[in-house]
Amino acid sequence: MQPGPYLSLEAVNALVPELSRVVGEQLELRRRIEAMLDDLAEKGGRPRGDVTPRASDSEPVRLAKRAVLAEVERYQAGWGRVESLGGVLKDPRTGLVDFYGRVDGRAVWLCWKYGEAAVDHYHLLDEGFAGRKKIDDARRRSLLN
Repeated sequence: MQPGPYLSLEAVNALVPELSRVVGEQLELRRRIEAMLDDLAEKGGRPRGDVTPRASDSEPVRLAKRAVLAEVERYQAGWGRVESLGGVLKDPRTGLVDFYGRVDGRAVWLCWKYGEAAVDHYHLLDEGFAGRKKIDDARRRSLLN
C-alpha cells in the first residue's frame, strides 16, 4: 500500500466530527445489511451467501437481493468517503480507522476508533491495534503544527 498523505494530529482531530458521523452511519448500515442477509436466507431457504439475483429466484427473493446489493453499494461508498478524508479502514466491524502521521520523525498510524472523541493513540506502521501507544501531553504538544 502506498503511504500518504501524512496528516498532522491537528488535521486528523479536525476530521473526527465528520469521521464519527460517517463511521456511525456505516456501522448502522452494516447492521442493517446483516439483518437483510438473515431475512434473505430465511426467504430463500438457504444459508447466507450469494446475493446475485437469478431467474430461478422468486420475485420476493429477487427484490430482496437487489435491496441488499443497493445497501452494499452505499456501504462501500461510505468507506470511500472515509478514505477521501485520508483514513485507512482497519476494522469495519468496530469502526477502526488509521491515518498516516509522523511521531518523532517516524511514519506511524494515528489511530482512531469509533466512539473516541479524538485521536489519542498511535502505533508504528508494522504494528496493529495491540501496539497502540497513548499520545501523552508532551508528545501531543510536539505533534501539533
